[in-house]
Amino acid sequence: MSSRVEELVAEAYSATADGFMELLEEASRLQGREGQVEGCLVRLRGEGELIVVGDIHGDLHSLAFILSDSSFMERAERGEDVRLAFLGDYGDRGAHSVEVYYVLFKLKATYPDRVVLLRGNHEGPPDLLASPHDLPFQVHRKFPGRADEVYSALRRFFDRLHLVALIEGRYVMLHGGAPGEVSSIEEVASAARLHPSRSILEEILWSDPVDYDGLYPSPRGAGRLFGPDVTSRFLEVVGAKVLIRGHEPCPGGVEVRQEGRVVTVFSRKGPPYMNPYAAYLRLDASALKDGFAIAMEAVRF
Repeated sequence: MSSRVEELVAEAYSATADGFMELLEEASRLQGREGQVEGCLVRLRGEGELIVVGDIHGDLHSLAFILSDSSFMERAERGEDVRLAFLGDYGDRGAHSVEVYYVLFKLKATYPDRVVLLRGNHEGPPDLLASPHDLPFQVHRKFPGRADEVYSALRRFFDRLHLVALIEGRYVMLHGGAPGEVSSIEEVASAARLHPSRSILEEILWSDPVDYDGLYPSPRGAGRLFGPDVTSRFLEVVGAKVLIRGHEPCPGGVEVRQEGRVVTVFSRKGPPYMNPYAAYLRLDASALKDGFAIAMEAVRF
């Protein structure tokens, strides 16, 4: 682990409620600085390297490894064209959810134009929130005298998270899956406003890919299972070639489906998922060939 990451992790462990709240408010204020924001969709530049991180779920060790292995902070401070995108699910099911949030807020506050935070189903609205949701208990353990105040601020921050990040003509990134009934990018960008009368936000947060055409009820109880035909329509609507998502644990950390049009990355390991490997992606945002990324490197650990 690099010395910079060690310092950041130590700071997260020793954070006070005041320090956590200060960083949270700063990160909230900076949401929308990453590029052109349209509703809950953010457009990103198609240059440089983009590091993409899947579900973390309170796994501070994996997050620290990714930051150290990618040298993101050191490279950003040298002025290299490198950015960092997270696909959601930062807390729950891991012992260090509060510390993970602290690290994310610190990254956002320090490198506001280089860090993109998307919303996962574990940051969803109250009617779509994943269960078990143990974040309130972890907040209470960390800040016993301020737990209600801190958790309420986190809930407000969830509503400021983007749902979709788009590098036009190349990649679209979100947490769960392709919504099945959208006809314009404006509908995608309005997903939060249209909820719950339309299921766009629910499907973005909760859906999973299958390898046969169509839309089907999901065994998760929210979202849908979506086939290659749904993916093709969605990619055409948003103007992208590849959908990058998290949401599902993968034995190898990364899984490619639907003839290369859907890439799943999962960035934590251990219980309760018991996946032997986690991963993150390094994308050359400008490189595509035959509809798939020729410079998409999956780093497994």
